[in-house]
Amino acid sequence: MSLSRTWHGRAFLGSSLDGYIAGPGGDLSFLEASHGEGQHRATPQTVPAFEWETFFPSIDTIVMGRVTYETVTSFDEWPYGDTRVVVLSSTLPLDLPRVHVVRSLPEAVELLNREGAREVYVDGGVTVQVFLDQGLLDELTISWVPVTVGGGSKLFCADSNASFIVRGSHVTPDGLVRVTYDVLNGKPSA
Repeated sequence: MSLSRTWHGRAFLGSSLDGYIAGPGGDLSFLEASHGEGQHRATPQTVPAFEWETFFPSIDTIVMGRVTYETVTSFDEWPYGDTRVVVLSSTLPLDLPRVHVVRSLPEAVELLNREGAREVYVDGGVTVQVFLDQGLLDELTISWVPVTVGGGSKLFCADSNASFIVRGSHVTPDGLVRVTYDVLNGKPSA
């Protein structure tokens, strides 16, 4: 499937060293824990990866799947303010507050094009995998958390086949190895 678009697809995820973006049962606590607090050596680079504080303000639209949406709705506050949010789901009602629900990837792409999206934050494991597989992800920032969780939701599916170019990296004071990659159209480089 080749989908024409007018926007830039970007993802910003945390991952354990063994490649999980959520632990068993969708547990995200490892992303917030302080592993080895005070013992890490930050290594700022002249070309650092994106930080959330520099990444998120450039976003005009968020696309996520149902599972991520349901996780976000469990938070005390809606974290996205007035940023446009699109949820890919075949089961959620179409008339939810604060979000546009779409039933398919082509419908999401058409909505993003029609609404004039420019910088699209793609969130959620399955949604990121689908966007990557369909050549709709241009940039990926991963915060590698210095822990293994042994199971849960993988960052990449078993048949994922993509190539990336490192755009920037650094180690944060809390021990995250943060890397921003350019995606080579979801295809391996020659």
